[in-house]
Parts: sequence; C-alpha cells; structure tokens
Amino acid sequence: MKKDKNKENSVENDDKKIDVNKSVFQTAKEMREQQEKEMLRQIELRKRKKQEEYDRKIQAERLELIRLKQGVITESETIREEHPEEIKLSPWKKIINFFYHNKWWLFLAIFFVVLAVYLTYTLVTRPNPDMIVLVLCDNNAIGTSAGFEEYLENFIEDYNGNGEIKVSTYYIPYSDNSYLNYQNGNETKFTTEMQSADAVIIVGGSNVSSVLDPQNTLVDLSEIYPDNIQVRSYGFFLKNTDFAERIGVDPSEITNDLYIGIRKPRNLLYADEDDMKETFDRDFPILDKIIEDLSE
Repeated sequence: MKKDKNKENSVENDDKKIDVNKSVFQTAKEMREQQEKEMLRQIELRKRKKQEEYDRKIQAERLELIRLKQGVITESETIREEHPEEIKLSPWKKIINFFYHNKWWLFLAIFFVVLAVYLTYTLVTRPNPDMIVLVLCDNNAIGTSAGFEEYLENFIEDYNGNGEIKVSTYYIPYSDNSYLNYQNGNETKFTTEMQSADAVIIVGGSNVSSVLDPQNTLVDLSEIYPDNIQVRSYGFFLKNTDFAERIGVDPSEITNDLYIGIRKPRNLLYADEDDMKETFDRDFPILDKIIEDLSE
C-alpha cells in the first residue's frame, strides 16, 4: 500500500512540474506579445508625430505662400527656393558629357558632312562626259570594264559640245554585306547618286533592289516593250544576250539577276523633276538603242 501511495505522490508531483513549465512558457509568451505591442505602439506614435509635424509644416508654408501672393509680406523665412548644387566637371569630362548628350545630332552632322565632301569631290574631280551610267551591282568585271563605256559610246553624240564623245560608268559595288557597304562608303555614294539627276540609266542586280525599290524608282519597261522576252517589269535582263560579247567580258559574269533600266523623273535632293526629265529625255533613246541591239 505504501508503495502505491508513493507512486501516486510521484505522479502528482510530475503533474505539478508540467503545470509549472506551462505557466513559465505562457508567461514568456505574454510578455513577448506585450513588448511587441508596445513597440508597435511606439512606432505608430512616432509615425503619427512625424506626420503631424509634416502637416503643420505644409500648412504653415501654404499660409506663408498665400501671404506672399497677397502682398502681406515680401519675403519668407519659411519658404526658401532650393537650388541644386552645381556639379563642377573637368574640361575632359565636359567634352565627354557633350558628346554623350548630343551623339545622335553629331552622327547626323558627320553623315551630312561626309556626304557633302563626297559630293563636292565628285563634282570637282569627275570628267564632263556626254552620258553617265550607274553600275549598282557587285560585279567588278562589268563595273571596271572599259569595253562597256566604249560600247555605250556607239549610241551617243557630242551632247556637251566639247568636241569629243565620252561615256562614264560610275561603279558602286553594292553587295548584300551591309558592313562592307558601310566600310567602302557605298551607302553614301549610292545616296548621293540617287539624289542627283546626272545619271538615269542603271545596271543593277538583286543586291541593290531592296534599297533601290525598282518598282517605284524605275520605269516599267514591260509597258514599252510588251513583246520583248528579255524585259520583265522594270528591267531588260542581260542574261542570254550578246551583252558580254559586246563589252568584252566572260559570259559567266552575266548573272541571272543582272538588268539594265532607267529611273523615273522625280524631285530629288540635288535636282528637281525638270532637271531629271531633261536627262531622261536625252538618255532614254540610248537605252532604246541598247535594247534593240541586244534583242537581235
């Protein structure tokens, strides 16, 4: 019996220990919650106080502004105009800063300067031929062929009255490589010639068609030569003609996309439509003779 009683006392003591532990944890939890509530209350009080101070400042400045506008006071100690502190830059940094903020304008200026220099150089150094033909294809054999100029001279007269017959071909090797076009100045040369009325007859290929936009830039030859099998829309195509033999190059140089065409008269950057119409009226009969010769 005594043993059982001791056992009951032991169980009762264990229960009391558990209650004590629970009480300690509960107390700690409650204290922590109270501390958190107090911290939140203090934070809220500080925020409210700060907001009230800000509201009072705004209200005071608003009243001060009203008094300034009404002329009650001439200057205010509350409202002060704030000026950002001027950042002092070194001469080198000023130059860098200028280029950074004006890079697009500088790029455009450089482009037009290069264009103007090229145009001036072209006008000063170019001969005074009776006719100019643009070769706008990446084909060195045709572009540098003296035989091509000699062939064209068979169809022209001494238009400029200088006592000699002269045709000049301006070769711009426009390729499908945009980097090479830029590096070799082909973009600038192409733009300059397309805005000039000096040359209306062109020899082109597929590489330049995307920028030339032949459907809108060139005359539709199919309306003029509807029965000519070499004519397709804007061009007289040179493959399967005697063109290679006429100018003295290997027939393999004449690719399927190579054609000859003529530009429509229109207003340009360096010439108006009347100037281009004058060149067109002079050069179209030459194109007609070429087409007739190569269609035999």
